[in-house]
Amino acid sequence: MTIYRFDQAIVRRPAESVVNGLRAVDRGPPDVDALMDEHSAYVLALEAAGVTVTVLPPAPAYPDAVFVEDPALVFAAGAVALRPGAATRFGEVEELLPELHRRFREVIELPGPGFVEGGDVLVTPASVMIGLSERTNREGAEALIECLTHLGLQGTIVHTPSDVLHFKSDCSLLDEETVFCTRRLASSGVFADLRTVLVPDGEEAAANALRINDRVLISRRFARSIELLDRLGYSLAPLGTEEISRLDAGLSCMSLRWWSGPN
Repeated sequence: MTIYRFDQAIVRRPAESVVNGLRAVDRGPPDVDALMDEHSAYVLALEAAGVTVTVLPPAPAYPDAVFVEDPALVFAAGAVALRPGAATRFGEVEELLPELHRRFREVIELPGPGFVEGGDVLVTPASVMIGLSERTNREGAEALIECLTHLGLQGTIVHTPSDVLHFKSDCSLLDEETVFCTRRLASSGVFADLRTVLVPDGEEAAANALRINDRVLISRRFARSIELLDRLGYSLAPLGTEEISRLDAGLSCMSLRWWSGPN
């Protein structure tokens, strides 16, 4: 299974309504123009890493629709349309489904009443890890495992630390053997089969980095994390996240990524 080799991505341009996006801690609404700039820089970084990016139009009725990873998962074998754990985001799935059907021969809709958000799903060489959280419940995770099995993939249920929005808020894959994660998540033992690089204390939000082909996208807000990964030999692309972070968001949630070429 290809883990961080991508040649295609889907993003959605932010709408003006993004100022009404969900946030667990209210640090004020994002500056719309600055957030648009962050999003544009993100698209350019994906393209610079060798990815062809499809930019969908804004969806003003859904303030959080820019975070396209939460309502769906995509793989070379097909796509899974999810059911977000926040009721205000349910309509994002319908907005995204036509594009999924255009791009994938196999599109599975999550069965049953459970819910899953893509921010709780980390793909590793061994399995697709599904973190239980306030946005992903066990019923949804078990339904997702059935969907993954249909695509020839293996799912594993794990736990998101308390007071953390999404599993991937606290971790990201750096390579086939290494995960960048917070101390609180590493101490749970969930990554026993992987090498862990601990995020410097006080920079926990840096854990939501994003490996794309030969480079790692990381928030420019975290100098010690950048220094650490640079010292370990990773090719980094620091990006602005000042405004998207006001919406409890990070770099992974703004795109759906997959490999469409020959293996």
